[in-house]
Amino acid sequence: MDLDVFVATHQQEWLRLEELSRRRRLDGSEADELITLYQRATGHLAQVQSAAPDPSLEGRLTTLVARGRSAVTGARTSSWRDAGRYFTVSFPAALYRARRWWIPIAVVSLLASALVAWWVSTHPEVRAALADPADLGEMTRPGGAYEAYYSAHPATAFGFQVWTNNAWVAAQCLVFGAFLGIPVLAVLAQNVLNLGIGLGLMSSAGRLDLFLGLLLPHGLLELTAVFVAAGVGLRLGWTVVDPGPRTRGTALAEEGRAAIGMAIGLAAVLAVTGVIEAFVTPSGLPTWARVGIGVVVETLFLLYALVHGRRMAARGEIGDVAEADRTDIQPVAA
Repeated sequence: MDLDVFVATHQQEWLRLEELSRRRRLDGSEADELITLYQRATGHLAQVQSAAPDPSLEGRLTTLVARGRSAVTGARTSSWRDAGRYFTVSFPAALYRARRWWIPIAVVSLLASALVAWWVSTHPEVRAALADPADLGEMTRPGGAYEAYYSAHPATAFGFQVWTNNAWVAAQCLVFGAFLGIPVLAVLAQNVLNLGIGLGLMSSAGRLDLFLGLLLPHGLLELTAVFVAAGVGLRLGWTVVDPGPRTRGTALAEEGRAAIGMAIGLAAVLAVTGVIEAFVTPSGLPTWARVGIGVVVETLFLLYALVHGRRMAARGEIGDVAEADRTDIQPVAA
């Protein structure tokens, strides 16, 4: 393709499309002309991309096509309806689609934490390597660090701190997915070690029941959110390796948007765990009531993700933004 001839041939069409795209009002014939020129410009962009890639011309046509699409479809602003659709359709569908990643991760991580806990609990030399015995005794005694952690600070400030810390861990898992998911494994390993060591130390002190009574109310949902984030991050990393029947660019765009959306949904989930950890875990409620609250919240989340999410996925939802808000996918030459 001779780019000079191509530009000279279609220059007037592009200028006309740019002119019409800038107008606020069009009559019937001008609206039809706008749609025709927009469709032609989309084809022109595809031709340049497949036959004669030129960064400058591609950039110009991409901007022109985006402007034309905005003019054709009309400007759109976010609303409460978008938020409602996200939490009732997109987020549960994304959770369900990612289940083959986060459920196995949850099972493996919990088993690994149990193994670490057993190792720490039954091997005094391991505990001695972790910290001085006097320090460990201070951590695990009644009213010690593990127990006082949940009530040492005002509930509101503590809840916000917990939420931001957990949201940061989840965000790391999602962002690190772009790096083939390898750093996600390190985040998971750290999470497994922290949980296993805490369980092991409290078990060795004969206070595992109290520790579980403090951990389970918020920990069930909190850990699930981290496992979901890790699963989505690893799936995003695998998309780089194997995009499937989609082009790699299309696959990464779809999965990347779903991952970003997942970050928003998980932030909301972790806000719930922060409230529970700040107000329920250290409360004076009996252990069975506190643990019961955690079990109920976890059960509701699993129903939301696996039952309602399955219904949304069956409708063709993939956790991406609404179809009208997706970038046009340009055709490519065979």
